Amino acid sequence: MLGKSLKIASVLLLMAAVAAAQSIPAGTKVTVRMGSGINSGTARSGEKFDATLARDLVVNGKTLAKAGTPAHGKVTYAKSSGRLHDPGELSLRLTSVEVNGRNVPVSTTAFHAKGKSHTKSNLTKIGSGAAAGALIGGLAGGGKGALIGTAVGAGAGTGVAAATGKQEAVVHSESTLTFTMTAAASVK
Repeated sequence: MLGKSLKIASVLLLMAAVAAAQSIPAGTKVTVRMGSGINSGTARSGEKFDATLARDLVVNGKTLAKAGTPAHGKVTYAKSSGRLHDPGELSLRLTSVEVNGRNVPVSTTAFHAKGKSHTKSNLTKIGSGAAAGALIGGLAGGGKGALIGTAVGAGAGTGVAAATGKQEAVVHSESTLTFTMTAAASVK
């Protein structure tokens, strides 16, 4: 009886090991290399992107997919930058990884990218314009000219900030991004 129980336990363990190697468990890190760049100024939610595995996908010591294997994803959020505030934002998720020549649907965490903040740059441009206007106005018309020059210079600085202020979020071509599986994916 003990021998039969031992055989059954061995078969069950073998089946569990095979089943584990037949899925990508939640928590598994998947690192990809982007095929092309994505910019928050032009990207749209739902837009698809292509990538390749940057590292082998290994589960329980077994390589399920080699580096260079195709992977696919989509943009889940894209917001273009404002001129004077709110930098651009992007969120990306993987949707599938190729395993043994078959696209396996996956569910992953999102990768988030955000453009640089506008605040410091805008304040510098507006402040520089105001200072230059005050200097020129002061030289040309004294105290009253300085006051008028400050207002005109600040307006010009604001115009420069508005014209040059877009700070889009960008994920460059060939960038490597790491996603974490949020649910197990069957590779059968």
